Amino acid sequence: MRSRSLALVAVSAGLLVAAGPLLAHHGSAAYESTTVTLSGTVTEFRFVNPHVVVIWEVKDEAGNIQTWSGERGGPNSMARRAGWNPNTLKPGDQVTITGRPARNGTNTMVISEIILDGQDITEGGGD
Repeated sequence: MRSRSLALVAVSAGLLVAAGPLLAHHGSAAYESTTVTLSGTVTEFRFVNPHVVVIWEVKDEAGNIQTWSGERGGPNSMARRAGWNPNTLKPGDQVTITGRPARNGTNTMVISEIILDGQDITEGGGD
């Protein structure tokens, strides 16, 4: 009986240790708490695990092109919740994207909303 209890404690501890990186992966410390909204042209759409990725080009105030990337949930989740598929966004699509930018100053963000052809295709939620 004692060895069974020890085994249960060991397995429980192992699960807790393994869960740490999963929780850290979905943390929000790497992103600002405020949002930005950027309009531009999609250059690439990756419907892949672990997160769907959108890459788009935006003109800054000086007219220079900036490349931005943003992520949403996984493809299975986005397919179920919002009806997304590998053709949801295509190069050349004009989009307005809102999200929380990275704190490190890179042109990356967690996307909270994508407007395509005047419609919110994110179903209004974030991960």
